[in-house]
Amino acid sequence: MAAGECCQEYLMLKDVRIDLNRDGVFGEEGFAGFSLCLWMYLSSSAQPSSVIFRQVSSEIEGEVPFLALSEQKKLILFPLMFLHSEASFAGSTFPWSDIHHITSESECPMERWVHVGCKATTDHISLYFNGELSDNMPLSSSSDDHNLDNFKKVSLAGSSGNDGKLQGYVYNACMLSLSASIKDDFAKNPPVKLSLNGSCTSDALEVGNDGVWSIVGGKASCRRNFSLDVVLSDAVGQVVHKDMEITASLVYADNGAPVEKTQDNSEAPLLVGFEGLEYPSTERPVAVFLGRATFKLKLSQLSSKSDNRLFSICFRASQTKCYPFFEARSPPIRCISRSRCIRPVVIGKRQASASPICDRTQLPGINDRFQETHENIGNGHAEIVSHRKQANCLSSKRPKISPDKSSRQVDANGNIAQEEKAFKMNSEARSNNLDGTDNCPSDSESIDARNSEVKWIGESIDPMSDMVIFRYCLEGTYERSLLLKEIIKSSSNEELVTFADQVCLYSGCLHHRYPILISKQLVQEANDTWNSICQNGNRALWITATVELNKRFMSISRSTTRGLSEKDLEVLRGIAGCGEELGLENFNAMWQWLYPVAVTLSNVQINGMWECTLPKWIEGFITVEEAESSLKCPRGIQKPGTFVLRFPTSRSWPHPDAGSLVVTYIGADLTIHHKLISIDQSKESGAESLQNLLLKEPELSQLGRVVR
Repeated sequence: MAAGECCQEYLMLKDVRIDLNRDGVFGEEGFAGFSLCLWMYLSSSAQPSSVIFRQVSSEIEGEVPFLALSEQKKLILFPLMFLHSEASFAGSTFPWSDIHHITSESECPMERWVHVGCKATTDHISLYFNGELSDNMPLSSSSDDHNLDNFKKVSLAGSSGNDGKLQGYVYNACMLSLSASIKDDFAKNPPVKLSLNGSCTSDALEVGNDGVWSIVGGKASCRRNFSLDVVLSDAVGQVVHKDMEITASLVYADNGAPVEKTQDNSEAPLLVGFEGLEYPSTERPVAVFLGRATFKLKLSQLSSKSDNRLFSICFRASQTKCYPFFEARSPPIRCISRSRCIRPVVIGKRQASASPICDRTQLPGINDRFQETHENIGNGHAEIVSHRKQANCLSSKRPKISPDKSSRQVDANGNIAQEEKAFKMNSEARSNNLDGTDNCPSDSESIDARNSEVKWIGESIDPMSDMVIFRYCLEGTYERSLLLKEIIKSSSNEELVTFADQVCLYSGCLHHRYPILISKQLVQEANDTWNSICQNGNRALWITATVELNKRFMSISRSTTRGLSEKDLEVLRGIAGCGEELGLENFNAMWQWLYPVAVTLSNVQINGMWECTLPKWIEGFITVEEAESSLKCPRGIQKPGTFVLRFPTSRSWPHPDAGSLVVTYIGADLTIHHKLISIDQSKESGAESLQNLLLKEPELSQLGRVVR
């Protein structure tokens, strides 16, 4: 392999051997120097004081370290034997305190790809970490003719890992000329890995204080489904659009061994749902689309049937070698029966807040407001008189409310008041993980949901009955959408408003009001749009449907200059889950996300932010991965206060947060946070712009950019 050539494949560290006697390293005038670049992945078993690469030669006995891991888990680079006078001698071992070396500034993370660059000439060595110069050292040359001849016999060999101290992998190892840029190599063709989105959508799950998930499973009549997202991204955090299939399996959390069927259970321990049917998870891989694979799962194996051992769900890429970076695991799971009482996980429960940014602690900012509304129904519209009422952010209990309070001014046809008075930002997800979670129980696309749909069709549903109200409060998002579609068939606008009031009262959540009140208009617009797209057929080509979708979007959002971009349409296609053809089910999934977003954008001040292109306050429809990667830079993340705005792709009607804006930002703790922005609507004029209110927040200082 000559200088400039790369080995663009994944190799175990022990299989890597790099000969230094190659074109480009030695020229007509002798040793010219070289740059070695590679991506490295060290397993969690890697211990400090381990040698990663060693110098080997037939001219000496023993081995000399070249790249090692210090006691502080930092990278150490050593001089080259036969080239530098300060080089270590054969057989040298930790702690190498008496040997010249240079050290990286940052720790080398385990189970994560890092880019390492090493430059060597006759009089110095340099160490690069993730494309940036970390340390360098001047050295004395020992490169006489005899030593240069010996140096040509030197190779760099990866650690064998036979002692169990170090196991790792290498990708895209390159020998470059000294003039080549190591930073450019870092940005070019990074490796990829699988990771769990870190969230679970279900009312069947509870997270204990020890981090163990408790999931309702067992026999078919009891088990509940839950959804997990697996993300394919590269080493710099960018989502990778690559054809790949992922398979899920249930393993024991302590040793990773597969969970076998028990004698009294003929079903596979882990089941995956496809189009209303259940299959053994190992027999039905899920395709990655737009960098994400969504699994709808159920557990049939109880922990009590396996000596109360904890499980874990292992996701592996199909048709690839068994590499750890192509594998992702869930936290430990305890599968319990339905008879055991658990609390549903409510991730991102809304709280009354005294600040636009409220993460369970009180922060200075704009006062949170609840609006008391009085509605007089006339010609299907509600006249709203708003008053503001402050609430205490530190209260751990849900504030007491009456059924006539609302956080948005919406009439029964889905019309929103156009003037904005103030806003608030609430923590929308436990551990700052917003997308993929649902603060309302959701069994989207579940078998139970599909069965319940059949029961509702054709029934005359009285929205005033306690049974319907309580059922709506307790069901998941998918089931609520079915129930609402039946309710609006025979309910007047006044009955719909009363139903929304009752749901807010008994659920204790004001935000249920908005999706209920826009339901009539949403369904009507959906029917009209679908009829225009499919032309009385059952399916439509996606490429032709996009024209009508863009037209409807601009009409609903009242946008005059900005429609849907190609990237926006890619995101919508991912939400729809369709290929070249768009079916009715795919359309409904997409429309129930798009319509609330378009209605939000019809608000005067948010519409102005959407139309504004310099600066571009709202980049478009972006995923949480794109938002997070936009806040990262080669050496980590951007400075605190940098933020971008987005619409969470996991929030679809009738979820209470459907159509809401989320701010993704770098906090003072140098980590990425996701907070929900709730808009208080008011008819008062002269309200301060949302842009100014955002920049007044102490945690937000500058608008970031999303490179798409």
